[in-house]
Amino acid sequence: MSTIEHWIDGELTAGSGDRRGHVYNPATGQQQHEVVLGSAEDVDAAVTSARIAFQTWSQASLSKRTKIMFNFRELVNANVKQLAEIISDEHGKVLSDAAGEVQRGLEVIEFACGIPELLKGSYSDQASTGVDVFSFREPLGVCVGITPFNFPAMVPMWMYPVAIACGNTFVLKPSERDPSASTFVAGLLKQAGLPDGVFNVVHGDKVAVDALLHHADVAAVSFVGSTPIARYIHEQANAHGKRVQALGGAKNHAIVLPDADLDFAAGHLTAAAFGSAGERCMAISAAVAVGAAGDALVDLVSRKAGDVVVGSGRDPASEMGPVVTAAAKQRIEGLIDSGERQGAKVTVDGRGLRVPGYEDGFFVGPTVLDQVGTEMDVYREEIFGPVLSVVRADTADAAIDLINSNPYGNGTAIFTNSGEAARRFQRGVHVGMIGINVPIPVPMAYYSFGGWKNSLFGDKHIHGPEGVSFYTRGKVVTSRWPHVSGPSDASLHFPTAS
Repeated sequence: MSTIEHWIDGELTAGSGDRRGHVYNPATGQQQHEVVLGSAEDVDAAVTSARIAFQTWSQASLSKRTKIMFNFRELVNANVKQLAEIISDEHGKVLSDAAGEVQRGLEVIEFACGIPELLKGSYSDQASTGVDVFSFREPLGVCVGITPFNFPAMVPMWMYPVAIACGNTFVLKPSERDPSASTFVAGLLKQAGLPDGVFNVVHGDKVAVDALLHHADVAAVSFVGSTPIARYIHEQANAHGKRVQALGGAKNHAIVLPDADLDFAAGHLTAAAFGSAGERCMAISAAVAVGAAGDALVDLVSRKAGDVVVGSGRDPASEMGPVVTAAAKQRIEGLIDSGERQGAKVTVDGRGLRVPGYEDGFFVGPTVLDQVGTEMDVYREEIFGPVLSVVRADTADAAIDLINSNPYGNGTAIFTNSGEAARRFQRGVHVGMIGINVPIPVPMAYYSFGGWKNSLFGDKHIHGPEGVSFYTRGKVVTSRWPHVSGPSDASLHFPTAS
């Protein structure tokens, strides 16, 4: 059985500890690798390497950074298939979905290739007589990314391409459930010409996370994961004087109005709820059927959910793969049980699904629950599995109020043919990312990704323009070059323009 190692200072290393984690193939249910779990000493080695590398990398020219980013972009593009296979084998998602994940990560790399334009400062000539004022942005130092299992390639790519292009160095702590993609990408960055120490990978669990949060040489922390952990990351990083952005969980709603094309809406709801087995922070987990749309929508969604082909992520015929672990399967099925006990109507039941040839896999089939109430556990909790809850509302305004009363504010969508209703929706909901007839409104890389309320802790969203702002800090220079023999105009008064 192979061992997945850290990547520190440009090479693989088993580190100093002897703890190991298990990496499974979710389709077979069998362990396929073990992964080293980093110690505080391993974290210190990675951060020290990054700190030393920052001294030279932060001074590298924009043209050098850009050249490396372009090289990296080409290498990732050439290895999409291999990366997708690595992701599928450890996460479980189907190959096409895994390739799509890499493509969305590539878009952030391409955004980072434009760093010379993105880091332009400003200049004011003759702000006062003989005085000019200009500004520019500088990198922070050693930046850290702590990333989840559900997008082992894309979510880290939201972070390190922008951070590195801005002149920072980076330490990535990926999920220990599917760690191989991060180590593979580290090798691509080295091939692209990135100097040793600029990008490091430390595998591990809470031991490694806490060591990163407490390390004096870490300047900034980026996190994506559940809300309880996001809150913890935010509190700990702040307490230790670090800049932090921590993206938390979600309970994404999609409103379906009676004037919508219901077949169109049902098809997109099915894809948004069950793609990647629902293990997306932007998955639609609650459909709000407004008025007369309810019964017809439930019927259409149930039929389409029943047609989803579930199987191994490596099988080209599969549309949906397994969930990531046996524990995830048990938790998801337990929430379905709870919903049924509390009065929801199960119209499509994915519990106990067995895929021929993969009887030990961690499979949960697409599940649809109708007549879900907001007091039910299946509505209140972030399921992170292939479960769609249908909630009924009498009016569009009541549906908007329902969304706004939810503690999460990550993504939401509306299906309608009314421009007035769509505009009222987009202005009325307290949510960071909104789709109009688009159920998964993940912004393009030149915008920033982030939610509101309990879906984000910190004041900066991730990647895009806010990512550049997060990974840099501003300087303003006021400059004067007087004549050597000229009179002095020094004054004890507060300086003003003249």
